[in-house]
Amino acid sequence: MWLYDSSVGKKVVMSVTGIALILFLTFHACMNIVAVFSADAYNSVCEFLGSNWYAVAGTLVLAFLVVLHFVYAFILTLENRKARGNNRYAVTSRPDKVEWASQNMFVLGLIVILGLCLHLYNFWANMMLAELTGNGGACGIDPTDGAAFIAQTFGNPVYAIIYIVWLVALWFHLSHGFWSAFQTLGLNGKTWFNRWKTIGCIYVTVVIALFIIVVLRFALCGGAC
Repeated sequence: MWLYDSSVGKKVVMSVTGIALILFLTFHACMNIVAVFSADAYNSVCEFLGSNWYAVAGTLVLAFLVVLHFVYAFILTLENRKARGNNRYAVTSRPDKVEWASQNMFVLGLIVILGLCLHLYNFWANMMLAELTGNGGACGIDPTDGAAFIAQTFGNPVYAIIYIVWLVALWFHLSHGFWSAFQTLGLNGKTWFNRWKTIGCIYVTVVIALFIIVVLRFALCGGAC
């Protein structure tokens, strides 16, 4: 099948899954920012999603997309290294007009995956998984009390710093991945190449900024302001 056998096919899979994950992050950011204005409203959203069948189905689809995206990225990285052979050691400086993020996408991806694992541990395991298994959340917090988990996690300065570093790495990863996905799908053209880069930079910056606002709000104020 060409989606697996050819490098172009693999890049198409990477692009489609990447765009889908960016859309999910957009929804997640819009959901999280609600906690800044109202803990009750945010908890209502958490309770609505909870462990309902559609939330579980969505989580499984999301997990599949993440795994598929990462596996294909790993395969493409290995193929690129193999194709370049010893030549990859010959160049010590970054080529002109090649972005830093482009040269370090795999490393950034690893940081994103590690941050995702931490995020799943702090939130998903104590919320949806706790509901599915019938166990209470950490520290006696109700699994549907998402605002309390946010306040508890980001109230810890170590976690707050780790999350901000993770989000910065995610910004670099997404800002390059956004326009690169459209380029792979052939939707850029000469006119739209720079436009997609600008749109992607603005779009990703807004999404990541929403996440960082939530982290800083609860890191500085806890649940009190």
